[in-house]
Amino acid sequence: QVQLVESGGGLVQAGGSLRLSCAASGSIFSINVMGWYRQAPGKQRELVAVITGGGRTDYADSVKGRFTISRDNAKSTAYLQMNNLKPKDTAVYYCNVDVTVETGTGVERSDYWGQGTQVTVSS
Repeated sequence: QVQLVESGGGLVQAGGSLRLSCAASGSIFSINVMGWYRQAPGKQRELVAVITGGGRTDYADSVKGRFTISRDNAKSTAYLQMNNLKPKDTAVYYCNVDVTVETGTGVERSDYWGQGTQVTVSS
């Protein structure tokens, strides 16, 4: 019903920047919360940043002041601008969206995950 396409990962040196994108498509009635999570090898998936439909944001303490989450509602797309990257930021980054989708008989709320994009920061 909902497809998420992520892009923008890659290899960067410490101190560099990357911008991740997550585009949602499908039978979407409305997009509520959009967020980015990450999972490093051997670790649990953790929240990086979220943004509500009204634009309120929240960040993990480890990325505050370096990462910025934003969204373009017209394009159903979320972005994560990552600056001053550190080796500890190396992980697979996943997009998550909390959406209200159209069904055959009405609407229902659910959440979806992207396929993940690798971010590697070298020292």
